[in-house]
Amino acid sequence: MSETGVVRLTVNGKYYERTAPVRMTLADFLREELDLTGTHLGCEHGVCGACTLLFNGQAVRSCLMLAVQADGAELMTVEGLADGDQLHPLQQAFQDNHALQCGFCTPGFLMTLYAFLRDTPNPTEEQIREGMSGNICRCTGYLPIIAAAKQASSSFH
Repeated sequence: MSETGVVRLTVNGKYYERTAPVRMTLADFLREELDLTGTHLGCEHGVCGACTLLFNGQAVRSCLMLAVQADGAELMTVEGLADGDQLHPLQQAFQDNHALQCGFCTPGFLMTLYAFLRDTPNPTEEQIREGMSGNICRCTGYLPIIAAAKQASSSFH
């Protein structure tokens, strides 16, 4: 049995083909093999949400997946949100509402809320709270993140 596997995938619109150890997580693969370090690792148990990215359009925890499971997938990481120097409206809303402090959880919140707002037009505050309930922030108290999500929600329609 081979201890490595070939991983062919598209990340943020760019195609990659790499060999990876079969036990390497997708989060580690992105950070170590593709040098996409925006995906953060917090708990490494799928609880904190810092490693959230879009996997074939769905928000997933990349610390709970193996890189070889992503073979053939299309991923979007936090690096894929901005258009060059132009922030995505969700990123701009985070800046406008001071929705980050240390920034460690921010990539996971951005990707979680991106998928949530894409799928939930005009969310209520309660819906936003539920939509981001799988992500943990130890700094902001969540209120600025909710305000940012409300501000950005109109840009998803």
